[in-house]
Amino acid sequence: MTTPPAPSAAPHRDWRATAAACTTVLLWASAFVSIRSAGEAYSPGALALGRLLAGSLALGVLLVVRREGLPSRAAWPGIIWSGLLWFGLYMVVLNWGEQQVDAGTAAMVVNIGPLLIALLGARMLGEGLPGRLLAGMAVSFAGAAVVGLSMSGDGGASVLGVALCLLAAVAYATGVVRQKPALRHGSALQITAFGCLVGTVACLPFSGALISDATDAPLSATLNMVYLGLFPTALAFTTWAYALARTTAGRMGATTYAVPALVVLMSWLVLDEVPAPLTVGGGLLCLAGVAVSRMRPQTGLTRKDPAPPVEGRRHDAEHREADRR
Repeated sequence: MTTPPAPSAAPHRDWRATAAACTTVLLWASAFVSIRSAGEAYSPGALALGRLLAGSLALGVLLVVRREGLPSRAAWPGIIWSGLLWFGLYMVVLNWGEQQVDAGTAAMVVNIGPLLIALLGARMLGEGLPGRLLAGMAVSFAGAAVVGLSMSGDGGASVLGVALCLLAAVAYATGVVRQKPALRHGSALQITAFGCLVGTVACLPFSGALISDATDAPLSATLNMVYLGLFPTALAFTTWAYALARTTAGRMGATTYAVPALVVLMSWLVLDEVPAPLTVGGGLLCLAGVAVSRMRPQTGLTRKDPAPPVEGRRHDAEHREADRR
């Protein structure tokens, strides 16, 4: 007589997916510091193309080293949509928008992206909208708004700049939701590499601007552009795809609300920009919201009300059927 295994108290969590999400958030936060340098010497389209070229080269080398070929045909619609919207359109209009408005306003507008991801994920992917997720995103968005207000300049925001940042948020959210189904038909590296390549091809019209800007740009700006391509693009988008394949789009979108808090910390450490108390408070709100949104509801059985075994439930069902007859 064998003893049945005891039920696990909680579902197994893949620590690699958590590590991948944390890597993405850290590298995307670092991108804001690099964009400040590169954006002063490169135009929006040139910066996007240079970043994507560096990312595509690095990802192509990884594909060859790992001997990963083309993803299946079913993955290509998601690859093309995410490549055009997220790798291409998002990067160009975000760079352009940040030249029209201050960093705080850009952060506030673009941070509607995770909210849109949750809504689009529920609509297009059939993902739920749990209360913890919505509550956490509300707290994080409030924190992002506080950070944005504390960082806003005195010059105000242009209508064009706000519209561009809004377009960037929509492109980002739609690209993420389109990418999610593709990850069922290819590896994270494949989906990221070919999505980045699609974005690179879409940005080729900016080749002339890239060559012109590169001849006059200081070495530090060019190195920051290359860094953006190798790490916040090639590495961070791959770790993002790895984690996205293992959770919902809404939960992954909520995780990015940690970026504003990390940007504040990195600006303090790297650029010696001491944050105001209001900025620190907003950053802490962002982190608190992410913690709430990432909490998993307890699904284990309680001791007071154990569920009957399968055989017992089947036996009771047979009795109820016999009574009806």
